[in-house]
Parts: sequence; structure tokens; C-alpha cells
Amino acid sequence: MKTEPGNVPLDAGQLAAPWARVRAKLRAEVGEVEYRNWLRQMVLRGVEGELVAISLPSRFLRDWVRDHYGDRLKALCLPEWPGTRRVDFRVMADAGTDASTQAESGLAESLTPSPRSPAVAASAARVTEAARENEWMAPLDPRLTFDSFVVGKPNEFAHACARRVAERPASAGFNPLFLYGGVGLGKTHLMHSIAWAIREAHPQKPVAYMSAEKFMYRFIGALRGGNTMEFKTQLRSVDILMIDDLQFLIGKDNTQEEFFHTFNALVDAGKQIVVSADKSPNDLSGIEDRLRTRLGGGIVADLHATTYELRLSILQAKVAQAGVDVPVKVLELLAHKIASNVRDLEGALNRLVAHAKLFSRPLTLENVPEVLSDLLRTHEKRITIDDIQRKVAEHYAIRMTDMFSARRARAVARPRQVAMYLAKQLTSRSLPEIGRRFGNRDHTTVMHAVSRIQQLMAEDRVLAEDVTLLRRMLET
Repeated sequence: MKTEPGNVPLDAGQLAAPWARVRAKLRAEVGEVEYRNWLRQMVLRGVEGELVAISLPSRFLRDWVRDHYGDRLKALCLPEWPGTRRVDFRVMADAGTDASTQAESGLAESLTPSPRSPAVAASAARVTEAARENEWMAPLDPRLTFDSFVVGKPNEFAHACARRVAERPASAGFNPLFLYGGVGLGKTHLMHSIAWAIREAHPQKPVAYMSAEKFMYRFIGALRGGNTMEFKTQLRSVDILMIDDLQFLIGKDNTQEEFFHTFNALVDAGKQIVVSADKSPNDLSGIEDRLRTRLGGGIVADLHATTYELRLSILQAKVAQAGVDVPVKVLELLAHKIASNVRDLEGALNRLVAHAKLFSRPLTLENVPEVLSDLLRTHEKRITIDDIQRKVAEHYAIRMTDMFSARRARAVARPRQVAMYLAKQLTSRSLPEIGRRFGNRDHTTVMHAVSRIQQLMAEDRVLAEDVTLLRRMLET
């Protein structure tokens, strides 16, 4: 570090003990799993005056630690080095810090041993080093591994295929592997898992993992710089090519052309291709037919929308991994209410836990609506009058047309009144509009139906149970 007047840099011997205390306190606060995933690779580069400099092996980790733990690290450093006003987070390569510099500083991870296995730690180090040397390798999220991927019916086939490719790259019938599904269903998680597993089992195999957008920008840059041959040579020298979000290439004809030729060259050379997209190859309109055919020539695996059981399992795994205590009823409510994708589900859990920690409040079922009001409103099921009429008709074994007919037999009239009552309770439609949807009846008829069902529910336990059951079925 550059020395400013009046500031004397501390040597490694003076830094080791206080840095170990800072890490130990942070480790105790965040928990073992969170510390191992995000913080164990921090290296103290130096302390000088008001500045504490910390390095991490990748931009991804630097940004994450700075954004999520920066303020806390500053607070923990202050008692050890009074006068600390700023913590500077740097990437090792950016600061010119290599493994030898870390070793000389005496401040590497050996000060705070982690239970992480030597094999996994060595693999992570190899991935980090390979990522520095391989400009095609996007940062890998250390949380996204096969161990942390929760398997259920909607994703078990895709998971099994990803495992097979990671264990035996370029095996017959599994090249290419095409993963597709909606947002937040686990495609990127499986892509990262494959990359981590291959780097651990086959560290000698070069892996190129990037988004389709980055592929396009690199290709355009090569065209403008007149070095397309270098682009082709570098990319075709890898053993595993992984492209995320292929749909980004739709309409990009020149980039598709280059990807097609790269695809053919790698497959013909016995190299593995893994691709993800939001739709299957056949549904990717705007992709050339010859490329679509090649993409569908291996294994195409769909990640379906999550089930309630899978969502609950994911939440339970996240809670166990983070070492936090969340009531089962809260997890069940989240799994029930937030069905769109896993990202929203995890975001809701993180918000609840953060709120409980920040305000020192117990995490209970009662405060979930308060903390997640906007999210629950977004994911609230839209119930229509048609849904209500259909479900009530099915429950009482009458015809759908009976909802609109003039028949007044009790076996028909009572279910119709129940449907009107539920329409008033579960939709925002006005009384006149509800009446029109029930055979152009007057709004006073709807008012009478609502009043009558409310009265009967107080007197007739069977009817009350019927209405409660119908409401629950419509809301789930």
C-alpha cells in the first residue's frame, strides 16, 4: 500500500491477531454456512491510517461482500484499528496480489480454519485461478452447487441430466444438454453446478461459461477489432462450452451464424455443449432451423413450475443451510402463497429473516402479511366469477348452466346463492356486475343472496363448512 505522510503501514505480525478476531466475530454473527460461502476467501492486504484494504478472488465476491457485509466489517475493524473510516474491497488480480503475496502477509485463510473439506477448498481455489486465466469464464456463485440444489418432481430429470454431464462430459446422447424453463426455476443453478463439478473432477478441462449476451458482445468486439480468427481459436479450444439464456440471440443473425459454427466444431471434436433458454428449441422462434435442429439433437430437459411440496422443501433447505429458526407455519404459508418462482420465494424468506434480525422481533405467522404485503399482493391469486361458478357447480353436482337459469328449485337456488356470496367476498366486482353474470339478475337479488348465506352459515354448520371449503379451494 502507498504510504501517506504520518501513516505507517502495519506489518503482517501486527495484523494477524486483530484480523483473526475480526473474522471470528463475523463468523459467529453470520453463521458457519454463510461465512463459508461468502467470507472465508477474504484476505487482509493492509491497514494504513484510516484505510483497511481487503481483497477477494473475483469481482462477484468483492461486490457481494462489499454490498452485504461492508458496514459490519467496518464496525468490527474499528475496535482493532481505532481511526478506521473506510474499508476498501479489491479484486486480487486488480490489486496485483497473487498467492505468493498472500502467503508472505501471513493473513491467508489458515488463521481461521473452516470445516470445508480440503478437496472442495482446493477445487474452489482451482476454479478461481482458472477464472483469472480464462477470460471466457464468468464468475461462479459458490452457493449454486449440486449439494444445494433441491430436487423434486418438476426438476428431477433436468437435475439427473446435469449430473450425468458433469460426471461424464461429452458422453453419447447427452451432447448437447439443453435446459429450459421459466424464470427462477433453477436453470442457472444447474449451469453453475455443472461448472463447479467439472472443475473439481476434471481441473485439466478448460470450461467456458457465459451468457449469450456476453458471447455476442465478444464476437462483435472481435469483428470490429479485426481479430475474429483469435476469437474462434480461443473459444474452440475449450472442452466445455456453456451458454446461458440463449434466447438473447434471437434476431442476431450474424452471432447465431458464429455460434452455429462454434457449436459444430466443438461437438465434432468431442467437446461438451450445455445451453439454457426460457423455451424449448422448437419454441424458440427467430432461431435458424439448422441451429434449432442441432440444439435438439442431444438431451432436452424441462424444469417445470414448482409444486407446493418442492417449494416447501426448498425453504426448509435454505433455513437449515443458514442456521436460522423459522416456524414451520411460516414456511408453509410462503410455499403456499408464492408459487411463481424460486427467486421470489427465497427473496421473501430473506426479507422475513432480515426484518426479524434488524428489529429483534420473533418471526411469527402474524407478522408475515405486514413484512411481505407488497409481495403477497403481487402473488395473490386472481379469482374470477367463472372460477367460482364452476367450482360451486362441481361441488354441488349441478350444471354450470344452472347458475344462469331461472330455476328456483332449492337444489339449484341454494348453490347459486353460495356462488353469489363467494363472488362478493372474493372478487372486486360490483353487485350489479355480479347480478349480470348470474343470468342478468338485479343487484338486489345478489344482496339478498349474500345476506341469506351469511345468516344460514351462522345457523347451519354443514353449509358453513361447505362455504369455508369452497373458499379455501378457490384461494389455493
